[in-house]
Amino acid sequence: MGRKFFVGGNWKCNGTAEEVKKIVSTLNEAEAPSGDVVEVVVSPPFVFLPLVKSSLRSDFHVAAQNCWVKKGGAFTGEVSAEMLVNLDIPWVILGHSERRLLLNESNEFVGDKVAYALSQGLKVIACVGETLEQRESGATLNVVSAQTKGIAERISNWANVVLAYEPVWAIGTGKVATPAQAQEVHSELRKWLQSNIGAEVATSTRIIYGGSVNGANCKELAAQPDVDGFLVGGASLKPEFVDIIKSATVKTA
Repeated sequence: MGRKFFVGGNWKCNGTAEEVKKIVSTLNEAEAPSGDVVEVVVSPPFVFLPLVKSSLRSDFHVAAQNCWVKKGGAFTGEVSAEMLVNLDIPWVILGHSERRLLLNESNEFVGDKVAYALSQGLKVIACVGETLEQRESGATLNVVSAQTKGIAERISNWANVVLAYEPVWAIGTGKVATPAQAQEVHSELRKWLQSNIGAEVATSTRIIYGGSVNGANCKELAAQPDVDGFLVGGASLKPEFVDIIKSATVKTA
């Protein structure tokens, strides 16, 4: 079974209402490959989710950037999975390195979040990735395996999970893992899924790359056999995001 290419745009903590409307307008006017070639999901800040949901073209979808680890209640500042479902938001990003590093989210906590979000009917972009120090010490595969294990121990169905490999040293730095580096980690992650969960999950789960992806490097990265798409940061706020979406056609060429 072929894995449908997936392109996510993580807008992070950026934008005003006017800026968001301009980004949506650019996407709405874009000539993009059809929905059977690429799945496109954009992730604005919480406050803009209804605006983007109501104005974005119907073949593109919307994701939240986070949600709480369990049902809502006395958790000031948090947003529950149930609230996202109520707004008809289909996707959520969980375990992003910025939350792991800045907010000390552990592998276990991320795993619990993924499990709860899935239980409420959300689809999850689950992020893993190593720091520069970890890569230079040769710990990359151990780190991403442990992060993936934190999720795998808590879920039984991977149908609604996209795994995003985002090397921390390549996020917002302009440094990009070479196509060979990205392919190596994606291949190892797929082997880990095969050994620890099963061949079907390993074959069907999409593993996407994130880390300074842009219009210039996306095609070469997309050509790697185990790179099933991208989670794009800064470039998703720019018109070149459309070029990144179009790189999906590399898989069908």
